[in-house]
Amino acid sequence: MDVSGLGEFGLIERLRRALPPAGDRLAIGIGDDAAAWRSGAAFTLATTDTLVAGVHFLPGRVAWHDVGWKALAVNLSDIAAMGGRPTFALVTLLLPPQTPVEHVDEIYAGLAACARQYGVAIAGGDIVASPVLAITVALAGDADGAPDLLRRDAARPGDAIAVTGPLGGSAAGLYALQHDLDAARPEVRDAIARHARPRPCMAEGLAAVRAGVRCGIDVSDGLVQDLGHVCEASGCGAELIDVPIDPALAALATSGAVDSDAAFAMAAGGGEDYDLLLIAPAAAIARVREQHAGVRVIGRIVAEPRRVRVLRDGVETALPVRGWDHLRAEPAP
Repeated sequence: MDVSGLGEFGLIERLRRALPPAGDRLAIGIGDDAAAWRSGAAFTLATTDTLVAGVHFLPGRVAWHDVGWKALAVNLSDIAAMGGRPTFALVTLLLPPQTPVEHVDEIYAGLAACARQYGVAIAGGDIVASPVLAITVALAGDADGAPDLLRRDAARPGDAIAVTGPLGGSAAGLYALQHDLDAARPEVRDAIARHARPRPCMAEGLAAVRAGVRCGIDVSDGLVQDLGHVCEASGCGAELIDVPIDPALAALATSGAVDSDAAFAMAAGGGEDYDLLLIAPAAAIARVREQHAGVRVIGRIVAEPRRVRVLRDGVETALPVRGWDHLRAEPAP
């Protein structure tokens, strides 16, 4: 069997079992958005992600400046999903020797712009030769020791499921790039921006922890798949009653560039929106909404274990894909 037979998440579990136990040194280890350990009365957080040309971005179709921005932003989203604050980053560049220096300059300009906006210090890294261009960022952060972090295993039956914004914009942007849609159209331009230049929900993550929310995850692999990770970790199930569709994606559907079924599937399973799913009693979600009006309740946690039911107009519906898996030959069903 090769790794495509296991899939990304099956391989993660296999590798986790191969490692020595961390004991009580880690508060949160493999299986959440970031690792966390105690540092005095607070937590230190650490996460890492890689962008690979042709896998995570389309060279020549998106600006190199945006590639640099996104490389840091996707890591920031992991820190936001824990309710933390970013501190220091290390950057590894994997470069074909023929890479134009101007492209590297633009990548670092985007990294620097994102770092300035979110208060990150880029402290170093590495450069290696590679047959394909890729960027790996390792990001550290911190979080208050009390209240606790946002984590995947804290959902309970009866909790409300909320999201910090509408979904499917990034998937719509990728679709627009792949199908050469007219970027002069406002909805196409907005969708491409959602894909190329994500905005991590740092403020919403901090507000959620302070409001008493204890369960969260960012929408990186797709709403249904990421909610499934929460259900698996928490031993419960979920019902999605209202899947909010990004305005740019909705406009593409209205214009006929995307049909309505495809638009719904993009919002439910497209991924790379980097909004946060917040799962908590309704009163805690209401406290977050007092500060961030875009937070919207979209479902509830139920006792039925490890299953996500998706309702569309009150009727359970199946999706052609439920999210992204790096290693499977086809997206996870």
